[in-house]
Amino acid sequence: MKLINTAILTMTLVFLFSNNCLAHYGMVIPSDNMIMQDEKREIKLNLSFSHPFEIIGMELVKPKGFFVVKNGKSMDLTGELAPVSVMGKPAWTMNFPVKRPGAYAFVMEPAAYWEPGEDCYIIHHTKTIVAAFGDDSGWDEEIGLKTEIIPLSRPFGLYAGNLFQGIVKLDGKKVPYADVEIEFYNQNKTAIAPTDYMITQTIKTDQNGVFSYCAPVSGWWGFAALSTSDKKMMHNGEKKDIELGAVIWVKFENWQGK
Repeated sequence: MKLINTAILTMTLVFLFSNNCLAHYGMVIPSDNMIMQDEKREIKLNLSFSHPFEIIGMELVKPKGFFVVKNGKSMDLTGELAPVSVMGKPAWTMNFPVKRPGAYAFVMEPAAYWEPGEDCYIIHHTKTIVAAFGDDSGWDEEIGLKTEIIPLSRPFGLYAGNLFQGIVKLDGKKVPYADVEIEFYNQNKTAIAPTDYMITQTIKTDQNGVFSYCAPVSGWWGFAALSTSDKKMMHNGEKKDIELGAVIWVKFENWQGK
């Protein structure tokens, strides 16, 4: 009986450990993040909620808002979203015609997601920046979200191994020593983590709210700066915390020779 109880306890701890290693990410992934003059002037955007390294999807109910910002002007795209399946779970998609040069910031504001394993709600304000036709103006623009990562490195045209930096803000103020979780979108399921500790990497911002990271391989990488809201939400008659995530997705490219 003692051996059985020990085995059950061990299995439970392994289960809890493995699940805690899986970070949640809001995802806004375009078909291309750098559009050149001779390319098709339309991109497809997929919006989802997932554990991107493990390729484990979760249901994403229709976002409260989805919009694009260019040159300080915002355009609401929520009504153009269509249902789709991403990682086997309900998600959203749309095609966006790119007509003018410059940097386009696509932003998703999701509905609150209840996570029983963490006993809290999760809201990830997620953005991805797309550059078009050789113009990169506006890539460092602050949108003014509840919580946001403002890139200090241009978030496109990066080689794997380049340093990416961002500054984390909450209510417009810099957030010192904030946790930033980083995860690779294992889109082709070819990457294997040596241990569960390697699935999600965690760093902190400095005293000025700045973080730095070098992506070791090409592909999409998600950066999620986590804070706890000063407000709470009700769940089954109890007030629960809200985890706020400032998320940005950045693509790194392979070095190419002749």
